[in-house]
Amino acid sequence: MSDRYIDFANSALGHRLVGALGLPSPVRLERWEAGRLRPVNGALLIGGGPLTQNVSAFANKLTEQIYSYGPKLKAVVFDASDLMQTGQLKQLREFFQPLMKNLEHSAHLVIFGRAPETLSDPFAASAQRALEGFSRSLAKELRNGGTLQLLYVGAGAEGQLEGALRFFLSPKSAYVSGQVVRLNACDTQVQDWTRPLAGRTALVTGAARGIGASIAETLARDGAQVVLLDVPPAKTDLDALAARLGGHSIALDICAEDAAAQLIEQLPNGIDIVVHNAGITRDKTLANMTPEFWDAVLAVNLNAPQVLTKALLDSGALHDNARVILLASISGIAGNRGQANYAASKAGLIGLAQAWAPLLAARGISINAVAPGFIETRMTAQIPFTLREAGRRMSSLGQGGLPQDVAEAVAWLAQPGSGAVSGQALRVCGQSVLGA
Repeated sequence: MSDRYIDFANSALGHRLVGALGLPSPVRLERWEAGRLRPVNGALLIGGGPLTQNVSAFANKLTEQIYSYGPKLKAVVFDASDLMQTGQLKQLREFFQPLMKNLEHSAHLVIFGRAPETLSDPFAASAQRALEGFSRSLAKELRNGGTLQLLYVGAGAEGQLEGALRFFLSPKSAYVSGQVVRLNACDTQVQDWTRPLAGRTALVTGAARGIGASIAETLARDGAQVVLLDVPPAKTDLDALAARLGGHSIALDICAEDAAAQLIEQLPNGIDIVVHNAGITRDKTLANMTPEFWDAVLAVNLNAPQVLTKALLDSGALHDNARVILLASISGIAGNRGQANYAASKAGLIGLAQAWAPLLAARGISINAVAPGFIETRMTAQIPFTLREAGRRMSSLGQGGLPQDVAEAVAWLAQPGSGAVSGQALRVCGQSVLGA
């Protein structure tokens, strides 16, 4: 649904009134549009340590304007991976301070570092861990739709920097900010950036409408052959979407005892990407929670993804170098009143990704969770007005996200090169004040 406050705040009268009253003034975020050729439409500034050489090798694919200093900036990359002493951290202030008033609307900033747990020197690990506090804080200071991420680059992961920056420096990451992502070595590469998922088959559950439908559309846009799954009552919408995307539909109750067998039968050629999006809410405070509400949420949101993924693995239907993406929630990270069942299920998905990642690495399979915050859907439209407005404003970007924002994050994690990321939870929440 439309966010009327943003419409008002960005009108001539509203802008003056909001400023005079000191109210939040969120801007309309720039998002990816069909026909766009480059990730960055504007000036890219590159600075810092040795990883800048890796970025410079492909920077002309990101934008036509590359600077070591220069005009209004649309994107910034700073390599802090060689800051190994406390005294060297002043380079962060010296580099970023002059830029703060020189950023374009919806600018995207990325800092590189080295994962502290991989460093043997305690002082070096301390300096690199300091990057997290700096980056999260600076992300909260950005204005006009700006975002900032910290990427810890592991040994051998340099070859996957292009894929990461194509996402994090572009409008595809419009509603992702203040995140810390670890990149590790990955052998697979994207062959065609215009269709990075070409030749791959993707299964999306809960695909008939909302976020699931947006994920299916985005994966198809990026070249994937899509298999769409939803409950039998949603078959009409599901079939229509599958026909529009040139995909295949499966009407199936994922909690049925024979759901795994039915699904595998429908996938004779196997699958490369699995997106567990199907989920339900049955909200009550724990004092009023019925067994039926508890059981239903845990069965759909957590048990079904566990059972179906294991069946796909055991049967060989899930190919080597596959990508598994679990739709979690910031409720699973920070908790939410009246959602003990839902939060437990979503936290369980994050735990599943963390536990399964090292076990699947031998087959080149990655598994990650995407944790949306307040996303504008039919479900959030039913939230009482006061709570809905609070949910929208309680983030650094001061607004709710769109289903497209979640879909873009899923599509990035589904890419061949995103095997560099596994066992992690990527928040798509506009840097919500809830959780870390």
